Amino acid sequence: MTEPGAGGRRGGSAPSTKRRRSVSGAGAAARRAAEALTELISHRLEGVSAVCRGEDDGWVVDVDVLELARIPDTTSLLATYQVELDAAGELVQYRRIARFRRGAQDQ
Repeated sequence: MTEPGAGGRRGGSAPSTKRRRSVSGAGAAARRAAEALTELISHRLEGVSAVCRGEDDGWVVDVDVLELARIPDTTSLLATYQVELDAAGELVQYRRIARFRRGAQDQ
């Protein structure tokens, strides 16, 4: 049996705690950037292709997404988005920096 009022504490301090914690490393920055980007765009995540330190202890993460699925799969269109996070891991900005066919070679 639960105590009275135990289930009534929704929306307490948990969401603000999540927003205030800092990103501890490149892996955490990559995960945070991928999560933030997928909330904003409706494309399927393919992976993270780069992570580096940004300004003011933030992070810059390149995230690859599937923009247009085609058959055969090697003709599908992918895009790379550059996601900037601040030191706390909050999204500062994002932009598409490349668009390419899955089967295309790097230039």
